[in-house]
Amino acid sequence: MFLEIRNLKKYYGSGENRVEVLKGIDLGIEKGEFCVLLGPSGSGKSTLLNILGGIDQAEEGSIVIAGEPMEAMKEKQLTDYRRRHLGYVFQMYNLIPNLTVRENIEVGAYLGDDPLDVDELLHTLGLYEHQGKRPNQLSGGQQQRTAIGRAIVKNPDILLCDEPTGALDYKTSKEILKLIETVNRKYGNTTVMVTHNDAIKDMADRVVRLRDGMIRKSYCNEQRIPAEELEW
Repeated sequence: MFLEIRNLKKYYGSGENRVEVLKGIDLGIEKGEFCVLLGPSGSGKSTLLNILGGIDQAEEGSIVIAGEPMEAMKEKQLTDYRRRHLGYVFQMYNLIPNLTVRENIEVGAYLGDDPLDVDELLHTLGLYEHQGKRPNQLSGGQQQRTAIGRAIVKNPDILLCDEPTGALDYKTSKEILKLIETVNRKYGNTTVMVTHNDAIKDMADRVVRLRDGMIRKSYCNEQRIPAEELEW
């Protein structure tokens, strides 16, 4: 198993004010899998993603990625782990406004030991003709494509996506999902996506439903439905 999560617990506060956000998560994800985390607001899915991303820390439990236990890492090792293993796509694009599309993506390339070819990636992203534009000259979909390019160019083992279509219209959301699907299959990265959108589960290998900080259902789709065929 490439990614192993065991008895993961997260809470805030103490005593009678303690709020348990994750109540003992057990989950395994194979290398190259596309995993969707589904659940209502407050279910713990974004907290789980942030702990996987090294942005937040769990109180109990373990995460092992490619044989490396996260809880044993010191700050410098954790920074190195993020740099080598992780790409992160947020709902907000967080692009650098005074850099071009190409330059925003190249920022990510500098973080990787074995980065992807930027020209090839720009073609995959459908951004080659727009590579000289700055973020304020782009549509929302083009900005999200650039953000995905920045995350994937360093060739991370794991691509973490937090509501990547949350700020986009239906047509653009479908295009972004199709792009993430293409990236997952072409480059073989393990993809973990948080979403409220129930339809997206059908394009995943593995579906995990959370509610009240616990996994209520976890299963694998026998057959993935292509992103362009999804409807909601």
